[in-house]
Amino acid sequence: MQPNMKFALFGNTYQEHKSAHIANLLDILRRKEAQICISSEFYYFLKHHTRADLGGLEVFDGNDFHADMALSVGGDGTFLKTASRVGNKGIPILGINTGRLGFLAAISPDQMEETFEEIYRGKYLAEPRRVLKLTSNGQVLKGYPYGLNEIAVLKQDSSSMITIRAYINNEPLNVYQADGLIIATPTGSTAYSLSVGGPVMVPQSGTISLTAVAPHSLNVRPIVLRDDWEITLDVESRSHNFWVSVDGRSETCREGTRLTIRRAEYFIRIVKRCNHSFFNTLREKMMWGADNRQ
Repeated sequence: MQPNMKFALFGNTYQEHKSAHIANLLDILRRKEAQICISSEFYYFLKHHTRADLGGLEVFDGNDFHADMALSVGGDGTFLKTASRVGNKGIPILGINTGRLGFLAAISPDQMEETFEEIYRGKYLAEPRRVLKLTSNGQVLKGYPYGLNEIAVLKQDSSSMITIRAYINNEPLNVYQADGLIIATPTGSTAYSLSVGGPVMVPQSGTISLTAVAPHSLNVRPIVLRDDWEITLDVESRSHNFWVSVDGRSETCREGTRLTIRRAEYFIRIVKRCNHSFFNTLREKMMWGADNRQ
């Protein structure tokens, strides 16, 4: 038994009906005599849009919190935002899915009771997931330059492609003429990267993938690399601007900005139930191998 656990609570703040399960979550945690802190924006959202009992919660701003576990209530987008708030604190994150697919936020609301029973008995996994770090020769993102899912370089205007010169450990790899390029972790391989034809990568594989978005040439294919290799990108654009997106957080960059992507110095730890299987999730969530003819 793990007594006196402290949980940091984050959640979706733009869809009221998806916060309906928060009262049950708070009730479960209070019965466990848990300490609960909550991000200020989620606290005020719940205060104004729900009837949940928010008494006794410790409210914090920004990333000024400490806890034994972070709870993300929402979908995978909310989970990614929570991961950016946790950063290098080493706090494991449990995703409670009130969204759609829920690949990262894998616990459904009706599984909360049994999941916290297991957590308090220490019967859970905290899988370490690799994170990508973005740097440049100029200011790129105003905020958090780390991506759990992917870093994407994308065209900004609607008419013309961009040219991306990619180097691996300073050796030329390819010149991509495309709408963009996605550099994905195994965690992100089932997200944006997959939707443009990227490979599915097992979380423990120690790899990253490069997948072009709408490439001009038919012979451009995804490539999988070791995650301890350094990727450098030089981008040319007719409009002299392009987008850089880190887990959906986007910023405009000027042509001539050199981007460097390497493995971050820390992991994000994702809480999974002991009966969790990556391949089972692929079959259930992604309909892997499903044959609709049967």
